[in-house]
Amino acid sequence: MMVPAVYGTAVRELEAARAFFYAGLLGMIVFTLVAVAHAGRMPRHGALGPLMSLLSAFVALPVMLALPFYEALPTTRFINVYFEMVSAITTTGATVFDDPERLDRTLHLWRAQVGWMGGLVMWIAASAILAPLHLGGFEVTAQAEPGRRESGSGGQRAHADPRERLIRVTRALLPIYFALTLLLWLLQLFGGETPLIAICHAMSIMATSGISPVGGIENANIGIPGEAVMFLFMLFALSRLTFSQDTVTATQGGLLTDPEFRIGLLVVSVVPLVLFARHWIGAYDVAEFENISQAAQALWGAVFTVMSFLTTTGFVSEHWATAQSWSGLSTSGLILMGLALVGGGVATTAGGVKLLRVFALYSNGVREMQRLVHPSSVSGAGAVGRRLQSNGAFIAWIFFMLFAMSLAAITLLLTLAGAGFEEAMIMSVSALSTTGPLMQHAAEAPIAVLELGVAAKIVLCGAMVLGRLETLAIIALLTPDLWRS
Repeated sequence: MMVPAVYGTAVRELEAARAFFYAGLLGMIVFTLVAVAHAGRMPRHGALGPLMSLLSAFVALPVMLALPFYEALPTTRFINVYFEMVSAITTTGATVFDDPERLDRTLHLWRAQVGWMGGLVMWIAASAILAPLHLGGFEVTAQAEPGRRESGSGGQRAHADPRERLIRVTRALLPIYFALTLLLWLLQLFGGETPLIAICHAMSIMATSGISPVGGIENANIGIPGEAVMFLFMLFALSRLTFSQDTVTATQGGLLTDPEFRIGLLVVSVVPLVLFARHWIGAYDVAEFENISQAAQALWGAVFTVMSFLTTTGFVSEHWATAQSWSGLSTSGLILMGLALVGGGVATTAGGVKLLRVFALYSNGVREMQRLVHPSSVSGAGAVGRRLQSNGAFIAWIFFMLFAMSLAAITLLLTLAGAGFEEAMIMSVSALSTTGPLMQHAAEAPIAVLELGVAAKIVLCGAMVLGRLETLAIIALLTPDLWRS
């Protein structure tokens, strides 16, 4: 909170600066007292204790994060600010403030910063908390059941002190995360972007939060070179192997053979071509197909936007609308919803179902078709591949079913809270896939979250937390092992 306090003082937004300064002091005092009270105590919640702490952080911490925001913007209700902070810390990026001009620059910086910190939390939690418990996508290639540790040497390593593991992972990943954000910020500054917008967009790209102080990069006028730089940094959300070797796929041949990275590149290559072909046919009907400049811009707009929604960032290219003006055809929001549902890589800041689970189901389908032709054949995929084709695909299918039931339940609750069916479906997909900008771009008209009732906003807050932690992690918290210990 001291960062926006200093920035608010520098730009003479003194009321906001004072709110963040006092809230920061209050927070340091409270958490220091809590730390002193817990000093020297042994954890009493066993293996799932860190997971419960992670859930508590997403539910309770936004209350503290919302205090300076609420003090600096007294014209809104606290539920709106709490929704904003839950959306930011879960890297969803949905906002109740459709008009960026309503918020001060300090508040925009705070939204982006909270989203950036939420992305960092997930980067660290993936290795330090979810991986030992085989959750968050790690269960697809693990031998143990989700929420349980393997026996043997791997289990002995997993029983290391959770605090030591958190510190070790933080020391390894924090410099990488910070350096990549700083590099992206500097590259945008060299491209002529203003410092505040550049740092907010840099933090949003690294956290895949899609938070923007100007309502999206289509309003930033950074051009194709600036979008190309962002595109390159979105690759980090396709696979953990782009920046770390701590996942189970790291031993399978590196990044070039990583199934998540290859599937992501395939989607980013094929879907824009399909969209471009559709718009080209529309342009042919209106005799606009010879406009090469608009065609190139339309193709790039499709490539960037597909990459953005596949990584659950949600930024729309400046030239996304060029395709519509070129052909006269609109782009279906179902495509964007489908991309967000697929999501990015395991153990990244991206949300969604995750590419590894999609690959597991694909491998299982291919294997089953081979067995139709050769029933007695033995898979040549190796021990890891065979486990992925059988147990991994089974667990991935379970997750798909849980995700579908969660989607149906959230949609039903939102309709009971007064939302229309189409709006409820879009908001449910947006929250569960942590892709907030879907609410602005998937429907014919942007969904006004501010006009929703309190019940609907609470349901969306719960859905965003559920989408960030995933259903399997929540179910793991309900196991008796946690409470017996």
